[in-house]
Amino acid sequence: MAATKEQIMDVRSVVEAVAAAGDDVEIDTPLYVVESLCMRCGENGTTRFLLTLIPHFRKILLSAFDCPHCGERNNEVEFAGEIQPRGCSYSLCVPSGDKKMLDRTVVKSESATIKIPELDFEIPPEAQRGSLSTIEGILVRAADGLEALQDERKKVDPQMAEAIDQFLIKLRACASGDSSFTFILDDPAGNSFIENPLAPSPDPSMTITFYERTPEQQAALGYLADPSQLGGQSDEVSSDGINNVPHRQLKEPHGSVGARAGRQAIAQGNSAEMAEALFRYSAPEEVMMFPSTCGACAASCECKMFVTNIPYFQEVIVMASACDACGYRNSELKPGGPISDKGKKITLHVENIKDLSRDVIKSDSAGVEIPELELELTSGTLGGMVTTVEGLVTKISESLERVHGFTFGDSLPEDRKSKWLDFRARLDKLLSLEQPWTLIIDDALANSFVAPATEELKDDKQLTFEEYVRSWEQNEELGLNDMDTTSADAAYSSADAESIEKADN
Repeated sequence: MAATKEQIMDVRSVVEAVAAAGDDVEIDTPLYVVESLCMRCGENGTTRFLLTLIPHFRKILLSAFDCPHCGERNNEVEFAGEIQPRGCSYSLCVPSGDKKMLDRTVVKSESATIKIPELDFEIPPEAQRGSLSTIEGILVRAADGLEALQDERKKVDPQMAEAIDQFLIKLRACASGDSSFTFILDDPAGNSFIENPLAPSPDPSMTITFYERTPEQQAALGYLADPSQLGGQSDEVSSDGINNVPHRQLKEPHGSVGARAGRQAIAQGNSAEMAEALFRYSAPEEVMMFPSTCGACAASCECKMFVTNIPYFQEVIVMASACDACGYRNSELKPGGPISDKGKKITLHVENIKDLSRDVIKSDSAGVEIPELELELTSGTLGGMVTTVEGLVTKISESLERVHGFTFGDSLPEDRKSKWLDFRARLDKLLSLEQPWTLIIDDALANSFVAPATEELKDDKQLTFEEYVRSWEQNEELGLNDMDTTSADAAYSSADAESIEKADN
């Protein structure tokens, strides 16, 4: 190692050097060495910092401490990239006897929690700091940590020490692959990861869920500048009253000039068909604005909302917000009206360049499938979005590259690396239309939509909509089996009866 890289630096110089690296992180980033205090013997040791980039995952800061006096060693992983907009939760079912499953690489950030429900065991964030390890390594490290103080426990509380000994037998059985268990990695910061050796294909043993952080989780991560923001916003809105919330209509909403000209033409022509054609994708009549909170930095921002009716589909609520503090942008589309009685399966045969420009509404309950690639995304993947066919494929590619962060690691076998490169090349070919392909969107709530290329839906031969009856398992997952609306139906019926009686009187 070069002498310049072993030169002792002060902490401030290291922080400034790491911050100056920015997004231009190279593989040959210099190694920074800082003199540090050993917490075991009280002598000075050295800590080495290396800023590196895991391809298609995150920028990370590796730190390794070494004390030459007592031999103490420690290493941690810190994340140097941007804050992830949502938290993530990985659930992996590890069967007994499958030791290869225990060799999966795990990136655990300092905010992640590890759980094993079968043992009622939880590793809190402060127990194991950010680390780069395997499933076996994490369990062995947890077992060693519990066993380290057993001699002291036997003197103070023999009964508890005996219970921990029995528990360690079960935990080491899981670490050796002799017992089946479920490994759950939950990280509100969204900076943790479990390797999928079957990538880019989905792993039937692992499920990945992305979720919005709660205010409590944001406060624990340090994203709230003022702790009083916890629960204060809703109280403030409720105390001021609904009328005081600054809902206001934009004076010149997007597309208002064209909409105004269209209304004049309708007034002169007086044609319902002309009205339907002009207002198919016209601007909304009213754009509402109300205060909100940024999901990334928790700063105050404004959310814009409007209700519109999409032809051949249904009434939808579009919500969009932009944060001036951190630049984070978010858009959501919520279904309007009642829950559909049936699910919907949309099949689009993509044959020409115009098909890539079709508007697509994918709800957060929809799954996506491309049979030609043997690609299947379960419901909830990618969340809800309003995009095009081309944008949906691009989003799928970016999501796969982000989630499967260790695809191009040095330890990856060549056959798996070539498999991923071949899949990514085939995914890119979809947008070049070298051959026709099929896009299938399956939505159990029927809240997804693909725009037709013709005026009449029945004239579009490349696009088909198929309704089906939801299974009991689908209704259970959506929470519909336990939904009881009898009280609400009775209240509405009573209100309707009273209004009719008043009208008759």
